[in-house]
Amino acid sequence: MAKAVRIHTFGAPEEMKWEEVDLPQLKQGEALIRIHAASVNFLDVQMRRGELADQKFYKEKGGMETTLPLTIGSQGVGVIEALGEGSPEHLKIGDRVLCFGGSGTYATHVVTASERLMPIPDALDFKLAAAVYTQGFLAYAFTHHAYPVQPEDWCLVQAAAGGLGLLLVQMAKLRGGKVIGVVSSESKAKAVREAGADHVIVRSGADQALAREVRRITNGEGVRVVYDGVGKDTFDMNLDSLGLGGYLIIFGQSSGFIPPFDLMKLQEKGSLFVTRTNGLPYRKHWKAYETRLIEWIGQGRLYVPVEGVYPMSKAAEAHRRFERRETIGRMPLVP
Repeated sequence: MAKAVRIHTFGAPEEMKWEEVDLPQLKQGEALIRIHAASVNFLDVQMRRGELADQKFYKEKGGMETTLPLTIGSQGVGVIEALGEGSPEHLKIGDRVLCFGGSGTYATHVVTASERLMPIPDALDFKLAAAVYTQGFLAYAFTHHAYPVQPEDWCLVQAAAGGLGLLLVQMAKLRGGKVIGVVSSESKAKAVREAGADHVIVRSGADQALAREVRRITNGEGVRVVYDGVGKDTFDMNLDSLGLGGYLIIFGQSSGFIPPFDLMKLQEKGSLFVTRTNGLPYRKHWKAYETRLIEWIGQGRLYVPVEGVYPMSKAAEAHRRFERRETIGRMPLVP
């Protein structure tokens, strides 16, 4: 028997129960992983709420289960305990791996497609890997490839005190950019300044005061790029914060999905570029990222913000704090 954080109905954090489950038989191309740590992501919150149940991308491309009862969790790290026939030859029992995509990582064990496994370097322990490995790659992909930050570029990072936000701030600075971080409280502003942000804006609500402040900081020019995982509430102010030909990189929707809009709006606001992306288009750069990540951490040029470690039996408490935006950085869960 295994144990897992499951829901039997979509809803609030208290719907999550730590309960015994049966392990399914391995199918062709699947692997059994003993989970050592899982990360708390907003995707997990949306999974719990039921907001992804009708999203075609997450079911077809992301490999997520949406049928109740459902085991929560989109990312985790652990050790391969069994491999089904047809698994890639480079994988073997005992390997330390990252499980990315799919679902079910808030558990002692997960069965997942072998193609969704990535070896973890020995330099990263499990808790550190759960906190940084996937999120670090996203920050790397967004700042180095989705829009490659150039020296002296002004960059705006929304929700800058989150786990991904703090990594975005640091990686934009590593590329020579100038960073404006946006946070919801003064306590979070301190963490973002320590991560290297040149300016921090504390805001509440969805208003245009932020865009005016961004214009003031940048001497009226606006920023070259905005990195945003908030979505609906910040969309208009992001567009108004961009300079001519600027780039809006959207990677999440913690405030809700952005409704359809007229593309002429992009021309009217300065021939802007907008993308809604994730890490999939940039997986070919994983090895380069992995090498740099280990170097940056070893050299003290990149620190991994870990809020605290929670037992999976208290996943509901972690979700409550996460949703109330009380956390700074990452929150690994352990069985």
